[in-house]
Parts: sequence; structure tokens; C-alpha cells
Amino acid sequence: PETQFMVVLVAPQDKAPGWVVQSAAGARQLNLIPLGSITVPSDKSLQFWTKADSWRGPVSLGLVKPGQTLQVPLDKLPPLEANQLFELTLEPANGSPIDRPTGPIQFIGRAVKVL
Repeated sequence: PETQFMVVLVAPQDKAPGWVVQSAAGARQLNLIPLGSITVPSDKSLQFWTKADSWRGPVSLGLVKPGQTLQVPLDKLPPLEANQLFELTLEPANGSPIDRPTGPIQFIGRAVKVL
């Protein structure tokens, strides 16, 4: 059977949970699910990133609308791994200009296997 992964993304300053990332067995997508609402300045955006230990650098999974679930197809990414890093950063309105996180981390977490 395919491994399932789950991530709880927490705010770095107080460890308050803000988002959950789920990958269900057999599903070829990742779901980023908000646990509450947050405010993002109108000239900024939240950008979703991931990086596995063996990767050369982080990969953007897209811009996130506060309070809305984001579905990310997995067909363009290597298989998910235990301990894979996921984070949401505050970026310029159109996202990071250099294909790497540039803004402060708003939420961060690592993938764990779900049995």
C-alpha cells in the first residue's frame, strides 16, 4: 500500500498550528488545509514550499489564499518522504522573485508517516 503523510504547519514564534498538509494513499495530490484564518497584507502573498533532505533546494507549490484549501498535484514532484519540510512564507504579491523563499516563515512543519 502507498504511504500516507501528514504535516501540521505551526507558527515559528508560538508553535500555534495554522495549517495541515495531507497526502492520502492513492491520491495524486497534496491538500493544504487551513485550521483558522490569518491576515495577509494586501501587498503580500503566502507562498507554499517544500524540500526533502536529498533535494538541492526548495520547490514552490504555489500561492495560497488565506482561509482556503489548496490542492497540489504530485505528478511533477518526486515521491513524498518522511521528514520532508513544508513551509509558508510571506512573499511579494506575485510570489518570490527568485524561485526561493525570500520572506519570513509564517508556518513550518515536517512530514510524518501515517499508518
